[in-house]
Amino acid sequence: MLEQLTDRFERFVRNLRGQGKLTEANVRDTVREARRIFLEADVSLPAARAFVDGVLEKSLGREVLTSVTPGQQMVKIIHDELAVFLGGEFAPLQFGRSPSPILMVGLNGSGKTTTAAKLALHLKRRGRHPLLVAADTRRPAAIDQIETLGRELEVPVFTGDRKDPVAIAAGARDYARSQGLDCLIIDSAGRMHVDEELMAELATLQAAVAPPETLLVADGMTGQDAVRSAKAFLERVELTGIVLTKLDGDARGGAALSIRWVTGRPIKFVGVGERPADLEPFHPDRMAGRILGMGDVVTLVEKAQDAVDADAAEKMARKLARREFTLEDFRSQLVQLKNMGPLDSMLALIPGMRGALKGVEVDEGELKGITAIIDSMTVAERRNPRLIDGSRRRRIARGSGRTVQDVNRLLNQFEQMQKMMKRFGGKHKLWTHKGFSEIPRLCI
Repeated sequence: MLEQLTDRFERFVRNLRGQGKLTEANVRDTVREARRIFLEADVSLPAARAFVDGVLEKSLGREVLTSVTPGQQMVKIIHDELAVFLGGEFAPLQFGRSPSPILMVGLNGSGKTTTAAKLALHLKRRGRHPLLVAADTRRPAAIDQIETLGRELEVPVFTGDRKDPVAIAAGARDYARSQGLDCLIIDSAGRMHVDEELMAELATLQAAVAPPETLLVADGMTGQDAVRSAKAFLERVELTGIVLTKLDGDARGGAALSIRWVTGRPIKFVGVGERPADLEPFHPDRMAGRILGMGDVVTLVEKAQDAVDADAAEKMARKLARREFTLEDFRSQLVQLKNMGPLDSMLALIPGMRGALKGVEVDEGELKGITAIIDSMTVAERRNPRLIDGSRRRRIARGSGRTVQDVNRLLNQFEQMQKMMKRFGGKHKLWTHKGFSEIPRLCI
């Protein structure tokens, strides 16, 4: 995500920290370099100038020029200005009277229907009871798509008469009330391009529904095209926020850096993958840290909280305290790790890890291989690996489609982990840090 932008800013930050003394001349050199990075990232020229002016205004002061660590202060100024540029403060969703509607708008191909389903899962995991509303009557496959997604995520879907979006939304509200559902996520019609007919339909639907939130779904990979379409929607529809999709495939970052400044509307979510769980609330300060190569530990912790079952974690803690950690337990930890998302994306959230992993291939398939090896064992073998002699190792290798060497390596590394936990007295807090850090090492 935003690889090119982050790479350039990481080099930029390293050079800044090497400055023993900042003068007006090298402050201006610094902001010129920042502007060049912005323009190469496909950020519009007015937006790049605005960022540079903000940094200059805060940098050309005595408190910076006479600082003991001027380079570090300059990095902080750029971080803070970048956070402001991206929106300043986190903008949470606003809810009205139940069932509160959220209207999703956008062009075809931006990921609007998929994002509606991802948002439903996000709200469901946070204690809400959403209803997906299939109000896109223009695209033939839209209703079938949202019904399929609803079944997969176990979120109810309302389709109504499949003809009139306003009538569908009204029927959905009545249905939600009768079922005790507290929010509606309305998937509206899209087009391949902005036109008058689309805007008139959306304006009518918005007036009828009166949603506290109208979210524009924009494709982050289209760069300035996403910014231009956002401006067009803003002229006819009252937008309250933006969802940027496909940010995991956006190396340059022009849309992410421009769209908030151009539209004046906050980015509320970003899509960072294809899985239903790959929708993140957008925190400007956290994103600024990621762009500058500082990682994002808070988001990593939140992902872990979503993926880890609290009851299972408590049981694991008790087992660790009794030093009863088995290969079955190890497998369950692997499943939770996979649920958190792509391994390389998670590791990149750890400060300093992104640079350390440069040029190192993180093999996601290795996690599946380890799981397959454990699944090919008997229950007794998982609970007591000492039973696994040569013939059993050959049987496990055949059953998992791996080699005997792969089985040996897993068993040796598991034995090392057990010894480490015994040395630390089985404290489960050490497992979260030390044990999880072992798993990525197995996959590199």
